[in-house]
Amino acid sequence: MRAKREYRDREATQVAVLDVLVNRAEDGMTIFELRAAVSVGIDELEAALATLKDDDLIVVDASTDRTVIKPADRVIPDEPTVEDEESIADWLRRRMPF
Repeated sequence: MRAKREYRDREATQVAVLDVLVNRAEDGMTIFELRAAVSVGIDELEAALATLKDDDLIVVDASTDRTVIKPADRVIPDEPTVEDEESIADWLRRRMPF
């Protein structure tokens, strides 16, 4: 599942973080899990997380023995739609520098 459409016009790293978090919305992810899932450098990930936090699109949950990051409820789609499927054109746009 991917983040809602209105949150997809952000920097690529931010969108990748939101998409990964939406898939693990219930449990959240640690910073290490996020870094492995998004495959970017720690500085780039830190900048993306700071921006997402400032925009209230993520929530940091430190209520358990490990701190996890979760998507804000408004980022999670109500139901998966056909739009959640990535088209070949979308895949090419993300991977090809234009």
